[in-house]
Amino acid sequence: MTQEPILEAPVVHKTRKGFLPIETNTFDRYFISVIIFVAVNLFFMRFIEPMGVPLWIASVICVAIGYGVVRNG
Repeated sequence: MTQEPILEAPVVHKTRKGFLPIETNTFDRYFISVIIFVAVNLFFMRFIEPMGVPLWIASVICVAIGYGVVRNG
């Protein structure tokens, strides 16, 4: 009676350290950028939009920040 070796899953988790203070993978960086998108838009709707600035400006800012987080985070 011989024991068979334990097989490991052939998945390589690629993490990297960018300007974020934690090691992240691609999903983590996308998730962080979505949270930033929601937070900036809520802040914009509460404080900036009543001054007459359209909401699409916040969306453009969030896309730029999200791109930076996913690319360099």
